[in-house]
Amino acid sequence: KNSRPAVTHYKVLARYNGYTLVECRLETGRTHQIRVHMAHIGHPLLGDWLYGQEDRTLIPRPALHSHRLELTHPVTRRRLTVTAPLPEDMARLLPADMNKS
Repeated sequence: KNSRPAVTHYKVLARYNGYTLVECRLETGRTHQIRVHMAHIGHPLLGDWLYGQEDRTLIPRPALHSHRLELTHPVTRRRLTVTAPLPEDMARLLPADMNKS
């Protein structure tokens, strides 16, 4: 009732071992947005103890990583892009031929 609009676009990158690797692009930035939206469509994040099902044998946290973040600096108004490599705990979840870390 009191929710605010939230839009997440997603693209399937690969499917393996009953899991799906997706890329998400957000139009909005709401708390837990990706986690809530993926759970809502029946595909909660691996390891998501709040919106899905935790499996500490695979990963002890939600398997969610922001590879690239783009934003406009609030003071300078310059467009900023920050990237980060895939964390090791998530890289271990990928098949060897997909692991680029």
